[in-house]
Amino acid sequence: MADFTMKTDAEGVATITWDCPGKTMNVLNMKALEELNDCIDTALGDDAVKGIVITSDKPDFAGGMDLNVLGKMRDDAGDEPARGLFEGIMQMHGLLRKIELAGMDPKTKKGGKPIAAALPGTAVGIGLELPLSTHRIFAADNPKAKIGLPEIMVGIFPGAGGTTRLTRKLGAMAASPYLLEGKLVDPKKAKGAGIIDEVVDDPVAAARDWVLNAKDADIVKPWDQKGYKMPGGAPYSAQGFMTFVGASAMVNAQTKGAFPAAKALLSAVYEGACVDFDTALRIEARWFTNILMNPSSSAMIRSLFVNKEALEKGAVRPQDVDDQKVRKLGVLGAGMMGAGITLVSAQAGIEVVLLDQSQEAADKGKAYTESYLDKGIKRGKTTEEKKARTLGLITATTEYDQLAGCDLIIEAVFEDPSIKAEVTRKVEAVIGEDCIFATNTSTLPITDLAEASQRPEQFIGIHFFSPVEKMALVEIIKGKQTGDRAVAKALDYVRQIRKTPIVVNDARFFYANRCIIPYLNEGARMVTEGVAPALIENAAKQVGMPLGPLQLIDETSIDLAVKIAKATKAAMGDAYPKDAADVDALFFWLHDEGRMGRKSKAGFYAYDEAGKRTGLWEGLAAKYPVKEDQPELIEVQERLLFAQVLEAVRALEDGVLMDIREGDVGAILGWGFAPWSGGPLSWLDIIGTPYAAERCDELEAAYGERFKCPALLREMAEKNQTFYGRFAPEAKAA
Repeated sequence: MADFTMKTDAEGVATITWDCPGKTMNVLNMKALEELNDCIDTALGDDAVKGIVITSDKPDFAGGMDLNVLGKMRDDAGDEPARGLFEGIMQMHGLLRKIELAGMDPKTKKGGKPIAAALPGTAVGIGLELPLSTHRIFAADNPKAKIGLPEIMVGIFPGAGGTTRLTRKLGAMAASPYLLEGKLVDPKKAKGAGIIDEVVDDPVAAARDWVLNAKDADIVKPWDQKGYKMPGGAPYSAQGFMTFVGASAMVNAQTKGAFPAAKALLSAVYEGACVDFDTALRIEARWFTNILMNPSSSAMIRSLFVNKEALEKGAVRPQDVDDQKVRKLGVLGAGMMGAGITLVSAQAGIEVVLLDQSQEAADKGKAYTESYLDKGIKRGKTTEEKKARTLGLITATTEYDQLAGCDLIIEAVFEDPSIKAEVTRKVEAVIGEDCIFATNTSTLPITDLAEASQRPEQFIGIHFFSPVEKMALVEIIKGKQTGDRAVAKALDYVRQIRKTPIVVNDARFFYANRCIIPYLNEGARMVTEGVAPALIENAAKQVGMPLGPLQLIDETSIDLAVKIAKATKAAMGDAYPKDAADVDALFFWLHDEGRMGRKSKAGFYAYDEAGKRTGLWEGLAAKYPVKEDQPELIEVQERLLFAQVLEAVRALEDGVLMDIREGDVGAILGWGFAPWSGGPLSWLDIIGTPYAAERCDELEAAYGERFKCPALLREMAEKNQTFYGRFAPEAKAA
């Protein structure tokens, strides 16, 4: 079956309908591109056709390009992958330009056929780039629909004319939120921004009426008219000069130069704005090719698009377990985590029993949802009706009997094994035998906590990140006796609340905390060595980390760092790393000084009365003087990255990580590991395992055993293997 089909009615309107067989959302591939091209040629060549409407037979218009197509273009080109990509991209440009010019005379711009797009719902990526090439865009009045160009979020940018057209339509400044931030908006806001033209009840009917009445002048794009001037000014104009200087400063301020796609996008916009439209398209294609040839792009697409989507669709779910959709959830503990879990669960339509020791605490936990929804109402994100419906799903109580009928329990009480054990026993006395019990611990071993349960095979860890409503990742931890049904239940629940899951085996700190703690410790250790705190923080941001290690310690709290250090030392005994003493001393000193981090408005940073950071605390230098000779930027960056990456390798080596995709997706979504790299294991593939092993040896010699090369990495370096070449699902299956 064809993706694109065309029918011409008695009035001469050719309706081209996009409907990918067997898919819930339209995506563009090369076969579909050829079909669309044939439809356009037929319609433009048929004298009976007066105009064309392009629409979708699905609830949405399109979700973008099948990104595997880009990889195929590159692979099919053999020894000249860049040429293959460029020519394939220019083929797309050629079709969209054909739609835009619509058969009109090149000189007079007359005689063309009106072409309109009718969008029933969401139109993103190529799903918006195609409509932008038409002469008028009609969208259904569908508040759930999303309109935009989110490509920057997966390490590329709109490369099928979207960058050039949106910039020339709106101006560089107005287009920047949609190009540089990947902002998605509903149809009415898209119309208000000037991205689309009309919001109507019946976009196909409105589009038909328009093409039947459109004149020659109605279908000539502004940039194809004489005297066209870019809104906001071209780069060489007085007004435009300031715009592009500001845009460059903004991009570098936000990305710190770590994200190649943002710089390439800005270059395509700037250079394209200096030339005619067709030359601008070639410039866009060249910069797009440049990004696709960058290993960062491939890694980001793989982790943030392909792998993330696979995990969300159940790639690691036990296949022989029936649907485990949660109908009634019990949440134990109404503190920050419990309140957040309650919020996202109720928003997903799940009945929630929120239990705490006092009714006041339970009510406060429920009030968190009410406050959140009130803010949403003010922003137009939700309604009073939805608020009432969501709050109606939440029962705040102190009575354990209220948990009867729950099919999933999530315990989010204090990180104290004895308290958790007591709660587990109380809950199991009232819940049904089939109910799955989950703990939200971030550090305590699941296998140990399961000892308090009468049904350890139904005991599992579900580790949320704070704040729950904002963080996309959920870490699911299997204890030694955890069964498949518990895993399936946790995964199905995470899918219900629309978050991304990873499943790991039980070990101290699991996966995410296991990797992030060395990052924090390495930053703190450098302070004790006399490395300038500003160098540490900026080095981290310039390599793509969202927060420097010292700021992140302040955000998570220094008393937590002290608590973790003491608990880890007690658990490990003589095996506790000797080189941790200096770091512990720094944390204990700050703790004794009353500097607990942001919550106390005092930590590595100084804060004003409102809790806003005012700069690094000057008192650090008195205790740990900054040395005159400072390390090179790359040295600091590699220490911070390798501290995390080597733990990811050890987690894979130890069997904590069971799927390489989870290692990369979990790192980016869980603690923000340099997204441009595609994740820690993708980064090792980018730099190469031989270099990584060699660098480990150098770092170990200079800084200690924590940088010792893992045996797995050493073996792979000797064989010149990549992690995805060896451990990706398709590689393991081969």
